[in-house]
Amino acid sequence: MTRLSRLVARTAPPPVMEARRWLAGVDFPDRRPLINLSQAAPVDPPPEAMREAMAEMLRSEPDTHLYGPVLGLPALRSEIAWRWSTLYGGEIEPDEVAITAGCNQAFCTAITTLAEPGDAVMLPVPWYFNHKMWLDMAGLDTVPLPCGDGMLPDPEAARALLTPRTRAIVLVTPNNPTGAEYPPELIAAFAALARERGLTLVLDETYRDFRASDERPHDLFADPSWRDTLVHLYSFSKSFHLTGHRTGAMIASAERLAEAEKVLDTVTICPPQLGQKAALWGLRNLSDWLAGERAEILARRAAAIAALSALPGWRLLGCGAYFAYVEHPHPLPSNELAPLLVRDLSLLMLPGTMFAPSPAEGGDGAAARQLRMAFANVSTGGLRTLGERLATLGTVTA
Repeated sequence: MTRLSRLVARTAPPPVMEARRWLAGVDFPDRRPLINLSQAAPVDPPPEAMREAMAEMLRSEPDTHLYGPVLGLPALRSEIAWRWSTLYGGEIEPDEVAITAGCNQAFCTAITTLAEPGDAVMLPVPWYFNHKMWLDMAGLDTVPLPCGDGMLPDPEAARALLTPRTRAIVLVTPNNPTGAEYPPELIAAFAALARERGLTLVLDETYRDFRASDERPHDLFADPSWRDTLVHLYSFSKSFHLTGHRTGAMIASAERLAEAEKVLDTVTICPPQLGQKAALWGLRNLSDWLAGERAEILARRAAAIAALSALPGWRLLGCGAYFAYVEHPHPLPSNELAPLLVRDLSLLMLPGTMFAPSPAEGGDGAAARQLRMAFANVSTGGLRTLGERLATLGTVTA
């Protein structure tokens, strides 16, 4: 084999792809069909009205097929600036909004503008594995921040772990993988810490539309100095089921976005035009539909809590947005238990070891007793069945 980049070679393989390989050669009986809890993305297409609008965009708007502005369509940037300003009670200008080819690209771009090889970025543990993968590939050190009760990170614990090489703190709320919703006061405390230490707070709110709380997510944009500290990330993949159209957003100071433009022009030239137009159409026309989606996800959250809380020996660590995060009682570590659950119970979920450093990397080993269940595509009835199958775990693996 020709020489590989050391940075890429040291990066863990994509967890969802690895989990899919566990399905190879497994037959799922009709009485026990597969329940797939591995990926946090809706599999249903966008609503019919949006698909019709998108078809018309393809037929009648020639610019849909062309390159567009590197930082995104002006109309979509303006719409986001206005709606986000209203939601958060602050002031965001259109030139402080960039559209990206999905939220993962927004994260990678943000990190590229603020850190260089040898620098460090803090991630709460459990972390979103793609964030860790990008930091590894970029030659950055990851500073793990263990979460405490309620799977919430502690700002004072974070303060103790900061070093002169730390450039950013990353928060995901509602959290992937734990589902925890970070209270506004906790987010504010991390923003204050970042400001005090001259760091950037990268706040990923991909799952914002499925929060259980009706209060404002945070007040960071109400502070006129937010541009000095905050980078906000968002995804339309979840809200409007535009996963394959790769449409995300990054909000930051105009100065930072001028630097981000260099990255985005080099990587994608421009975000996909159809996805951007669809996102704009959705913002203007799908508020009621999105409210219904939120209600359905909250119903599934309640069903997951009920099913998992009733299991003897299991501990529900967090539940929200698309996720339930649990501690299991089985003697096998989660990375061995998860493939076994596919074979014996027709359940596909991800082990906690995919979201945390190993003991050899300084991890505390807790991830070996944890599992992530993503229930965005599982009905309330399916979640009851999940609980029933897990209740038999001791007998089928004896």
